[in-house]
Amino acid sequence: MMNTNKSFAFFVCSILVAASCQLKAAVSQSEAQRLGKDLTPIGAEKAGNKDGSIPAWNGGIKEAEIPKGFQSGSHYLNPFSDDKPLFTITASNVGQYKDKLTAGQVALFEAYPDTFKMPVYQTRRTARQPDRIYNNTRKAATSAQLLSGGNGFSGAYDAYPFPIPQNGLEALWNHIVRYRGEYVVRRASEVAVQRNGSYSLSTSQQEALINYNLPGGSEATLDNIIFYYLSFTRSPARLAGGAVLIYETLDQVQQPRQAWGYNAGQRRVRRAPNLAYDTPIASSDGLRTADDTDMYNGAPNRYEWKLLGKKEIYIPYHNYRLISPDVTYDDLLTIGHVNPEYTRYELHRVWVVEGTLKPGARHVYSKRVLHLDEDSWGAAVVDQYDGRGELWRNSMAYLINYYDRPTVWTGLDVYHDLRSRRYHAQGLANEEAQYVNFEKAIPDLKYFKPSALRRRGRR
Repeated sequence: MMNTNKSFAFFVCSILVAASCQLKAAVSQSEAQRLGKDLTPIGAEKAGNKDGSIPAWNGGIKEAEIPKGFQSGSHYLNPFSDDKPLFTITASNVGQYKDKLTAGQVALFEAYPDTFKMPVYQTRRTARQPDRIYNNTRKAATSAQLLSGGNGFSGAYDAYPFPIPQNGLEALWNHIVRYRGEYVVRRASEVAVQRNGSYSLSTSQQEALINYNLPGGSEATLDNIIFYYLSFTRSPARLAGGAVLIYETLDQVQQPRQAWGYNAGQRRVRRAPNLAYDTPIASSDGLRTADDTDMYNGAPNRYEWKLLGKKEIYIPYHNYRLISPDVTYDDLLTIGHVNPEYTRYELHRVWVVEGTLKPGARHVYSKRVLHLDEDSWGAAVVDQYDGRGELWRNSMAYLINYYDRPTVWTGLDVYHDLRSRRYHAQGLANEEAQYVNFEKAIPDLKYFKPSALRRRGRR
């Protein structure tokens, strides 16, 4: 009996030790010292690739490259307006480049052989973040750890928690909490473009207070909330005055995302408990799930995440023409996909992270493959698979460098349904008077209380 008890105790201890090792994510001090040396301060390879098509990272965008005349809050001017395409990938030559494309990108050439194109430009590694992010990331590298089940992390604040990732969950968390400023305000539209090219705009003002990145805060003051998000609908008229408020939590298994909606017609604020996972987003005409937003967001607990390594991929980068006020929505929103004339792709190294639905878990996607830009940790391309394991959707974030912040983030997110031949574009601001504003004063947290929704949500 005693031997049996000892064996059982040893078995339990072994499991606990294994679990502890699996959850422990911090790297050694000597490994962390690579940050800022052969690795960038947030973990990308500093060196270029062998043939020079990807250059070395030399600190990111320089002050001299920021266009003269730019003012924060206005539309971003293109720092590289003199660049010309090196070549263009089309349906006729896509076979030459398949090894540097995702499955979803290749499928777009197959779906739209006459119109879909990818103009490829020289690669510019402009990504840069504030020095405090670099300093905090160095500290996080040796202290950050995944929480139980990987549903959050501890030991990091205002940082990329896992700059030298050991598994898929760590890389995913870098994407979820990547730096995008502290308080962001923008007015933008989204559309579902139908198979025949018709669309109807839905316009809103969006505000995000990113609690995780507030200077002067700490892990202790985070209170499990990554950010507060407000969206007020401005058009169409039948929806104007409606509002949505979200508290995005870090550990969403312990404390699910909190959401409230305000209906201007009923003048009532109600909880929205199901705004997560594969809940269809109404304004996308069902083309985007709740966790598709921002390419991926929310709790990762329904998937097994694998880090498949790095790959060189042509991804959307420096898409200033795509967001230019000189381009109308009618020019931009063509049948099947956005107008390739205004897009720009570059060869970049990406981390490939594959999420496979856990046995017994429910989601419309059985698998999703994320391609994370190594210089910003943002997902640039995502391929989504249906319940039969067949490719269903492709999503692309058309990245730009917000050089006044500084950070690399999306200028426009586009979600393609490869079967219905429709797509959803989110973040349209070409025809708005202003663009993203990072400079507004940070409001008191009372501004993000559910009781305040009714006062601000009006027609």
